[in-house]
Amino acid sequence: MMSDKMIPIPFPKLVNWMLEEYKRSHTIFGVSDVKFFQKKNDNQIGLFGETMDTPVGPAAGPHTQLAQNIIASYLSGSRFFELKSVQIMDELEIPKPCILAEDECYNTEWSTELPIMGAFDEYVKAWFALHILQKELFGQNDRRFMFNMSVGYDLKGIQSPKVDEFIEGLKDASNTEVFKKCKASLLESLNQFKSVDQAFVEGISPTICTSITLSTMHGCPPAEIEAIIKYLISEKKLHTFVKMNPTLLGYEYVRNTFDKMGYKYIQLKEESFTHDLQFNDGVEMLKRLKVFAKENQKDFGVKMSNTLPVKIGRSELPGEEMYMSGRALYPLTINLAYKLASEFDGDLNISYSGGADAFNIDRIFETGIQPITVATTLLKPGAYLRFKQMADILDPLMGKKASGKLDMEKLKALAESAFADANHIKEKGDLINRKTELKLPVLDCFIAPCTVGCPIEQDVPEYLRLVGEGRYEEAFDVIVSKNPFPFITGTICTHNCMTKCTRLDYDESVHIRGQKLVAAEKGYDAYMQKLPTLKPESSAKVAVIGAGPSGLAAAYFLAKGGLEVTVFDKRAKAGGTVEYVIPDFRISREAIDKDIKLIERMGVKFEFGIDPNFSVADYKAKGFQYVYLAIGAGKTNNLDIEGDQDRVMGAIPFLEAFNADKDALKLGKNVAVVGGGNSAMDAARAALRVKGVENVYIVYRRTKDYMPADHEELIYAEEDGVIFKELLAPVSLSGGIFKCQKMELGQADTSGRRKPVAIAGSYEELPVDTVLSAIGELIDYDLLKQNGIAIGEKGQISVNEDTLETNVENVYLGGDALVGPWTVVGAAKHGTVAAKAILEKEQRVFKQEYVNQISFDNEKQLLEIAEKKGVMKPVADHKLESERCLECNKVCNICAEVCPNRANLMIPVNGKGLTNMNQILHVDGMCNVCGNCGTFCPYSSEPYKVKLTLFWTEKDFMDSPNVGFYFLDDGSNGEFMLRFDEQIAKVKFDQSGNTDVKIDEKIAAFIWTIYKDYEHLYKVLN
Repeated sequence: MMSDKMIPIPFPKLVNWMLEEYKRSHTIFGVSDVKFFQKKNDNQIGLFGETMDTPVGPAAGPHTQLAQNIIASYLSGSRFFELKSVQIMDELEIPKPCILAEDECYNTEWSTELPIMGAFDEYVKAWFALHILQKELFGQNDRRFMFNMSVGYDLKGIQSPKVDEFIEGLKDASNTEVFKKCKASLLESLNQFKSVDQAFVEGISPTICTSITLSTMHGCPPAEIEAIIKYLISEKKLHTFVKMNPTLLGYEYVRNTFDKMGYKYIQLKEESFTHDLQFNDGVEMLKRLKVFAKENQKDFGVKMSNTLPVKIGRSELPGEEMYMSGRALYPLTINLAYKLASEFDGDLNISYSGGADAFNIDRIFETGIQPITVATTLLKPGAYLRFKQMADILDPLMGKKASGKLDMEKLKALAESAFADANHIKEKGDLINRKTELKLPVLDCFIAPCTVGCPIEQDVPEYLRLVGEGRYEEAFDVIVSKNPFPFITGTICTHNCMTKCTRLDYDESVHIRGQKLVAAEKGYDAYMQKLPTLKPESSAKVAVIGAGPSGLAAAYFLAKGGLEVTVFDKRAKAGGTVEYVIPDFRISREAIDKDIKLIERMGVKFEFGIDPNFSVADYKAKGFQYVYLAIGAGKTNNLDIEGDQDRVMGAIPFLEAFNADKDALKLGKNVAVVGGGNSAMDAARAALRVKGVENVYIVYRRTKDYMPADHEELIYAEEDGVIFKELLAPVSLSGGIFKCQKMELGQADTSGRRKPVAIAGSYEELPVDTVLSAIGELIDYDLLKQNGIAIGEKGQISVNEDTLETNVENVYLGGDALVGPWTVVGAAKHGTVAAKAILEKEQRVFKQEYVNQISFDNEKQLLEIAEKKGVMKPVADHKLESERCLECNKVCNICAEVCPNRANLMIPVNGKGLTNMNQILHVDGMCNVCGNCGTFCPYSSEPYKVKLTLFWTEKDFMDSPNVGFYFLDDGSNGEFMLRFDEQIAKVKFDQSGNTDVKIDEKIAAFIWTIYKDYEHLYKVLN
């Protein structure tokens, strides 16, 4: 059990926190002064008689729930604040976690989790704090930001005494206790400030809001909505926006939009549309309300849009229904905005929220729509810092907006372009889980997910920075310390690294593979010139059977470690599948040869044309103490169909024949490739290059979304003209007719893949002369058994998982021969593991160190990383990819960035044995268990459950299972209670930071740093 109740920070402590943090680290609530938004012109924009420096800000949601959230928004560029909605039911028990923002965002929380007047207090505190910051940091006297309150959900609730008190208090807070206390606190502590004086504090207006946004529940009757708005305009005298739901577009429109944009998995309920406000009724209501508002001399407009209700179908969050926002909502919202505005000939005030971000905010603003609020983009890495880029984009556009109607031509163009906007289309690659399988440690957690995701753990951020600095030889050195195939993997690697890249949560992955190739092409010659041919330093001899990627990797590291290595292969050249199967239009033979030369430089010897039916005993008899079997998966998996089997060919044999002499191939006019992996794409693209071939089909029993091939390989195949035939299962080939069973997708299995189900009696016939089977290769078990290697009943091969040694002493097995068809880098991993094990047996050093001493300018590096945070920057030039790498191994802090409440803090700790420049402290009192830090942490754990936790009260400490501590008597005598390793101890520091009870020295160093340097973090509630 752990509490999900936030504890608001008292105003004097809030101010002290801001000042102390800024003095110590030039950050305020985690926002660095590097990311403070600085206005570059005097242009402002007006709304409801108020002025703003920028018309962008946080939507009513998690980012306007607490004062510190509003402060973080302001510092990074927000000047319009749509305060989180309140409603009469303010004691809701919300199941947690309540937010899932992996891509499009889902939530199950609708209104503030604080009591109504608790929320009111937060908004007043934030109001004062922003005035202080604008004066103290930016020297601004006149307020250049505005607050907009938000309420729901029915008229009776809005008219209730406590909601009415909230509304009236924000209209005029002068007589409220919290307003008086905040003002008095500032007046008593003017000596804390350089620019804030008594006159400035006295001049802070008690009129916090002159406007309101109505957030109605889905299904709220039109008459009820209209009555609420009339009440807010006439009785409460407020300028009013009303949220409009995407359901106005109708079920069919929304369903079709999602399907064509790749969001087929989103489950909608038709009743969500039929029970909600209908478009024509909504238009008539808005027409009446425009007239009513004008009669009452108030401004009125619509907020585009509310969230979209969808089913919880995969246990994404607790409950049955959740609300969707983010990039998937953009094409709906911008089209709804256009559709509604068209009914009013552009004479409609629109406040926008629905997938706005740095990629489209300028185009939205240039239509005349403003203000623009965001939420989902702030839940992702970079978080509040993303405001800086959005504000900077809008800044030069300020002053250009003419008053009056919307620019309908621009709005129409924007709406039409939304369906093809790459930033809002769900691609196959967007479905990948970016988390690693590692468990989050309490301390020292910074990792580069790309490195962890790479089977051979390439030091990706290091070589990307070196390439960016033009240090190509050093970059090449970093790569080949762990990877003997810089050219091969720089060209055709399946790049697991890119599927883990944090940049995917911004825009698109850093193009890591391409940067490896840049390093290879520009660093190879200089590196090779300085590299002597190594000679064996040991009498131990190793035979490597198979000159494919796994065998070559083993040979590389074995020779590097000083052993005598000979690689044997049945073919005439080294390279295996890469050399003989992968087509030359994917990788040049010159590139492969360069990697082989690097391996030869290690002293590796080769013998070719060897009998494939080898005997391990023969090699041992020749004096080889160790044998590594890297023989590949040598058997073709036959396609089980009826008819002309002589016109069915394995994709791998076909590709070998293609590489040997494509002009000798006779495939006919029409070719079908069965399968959906990279080999299928290679075979299809190669077949198109065979003389006489006119059409090539990819036949797959699921849809393209489920094809295991890399996304880019699918695109290359499409660009070459391959025809994709989805939801077809082969039945027979006879007389040039390829008969296929039609399939449909059934229920999802445990992996999330929907199972293909045959449609009874339904077939499709394709004109096909040749079928290429790309359904995988098989392990040659017979050959392994002949050599005494134990095989289980289900085909499992007996090897030591840590060393890959088989049941036959000193015989090792890896690559495709062990696991079936695999990747180049996966095979290289096995070769590396086997080499390391053999070297350890020989008591030799396994060498993966760099030849050069690699170093960076630490201060420059940290500044550049800080500047990259929160900046959306898709690929423009692959040569500049280092500018997009976020260097997570050096500075991660993702959990601190994405926490709306600032509950995860970055604390520099100089402790014994600590390696990260920051440690993460979790502050229990600021956490509402939304779960967002767990979504984006690269580990498989949730930071709010794992990281060292500071508690503000004994009760919270006792109620939580977290590793954590709280100070007794506010730390006045250095005593604290600590839970660690499931034990609770009372501990006391002396004046030097030593403890009277022996505890983990790293934990002690962390808590000592908090105690000594961060009083404002724990002296909060007294």
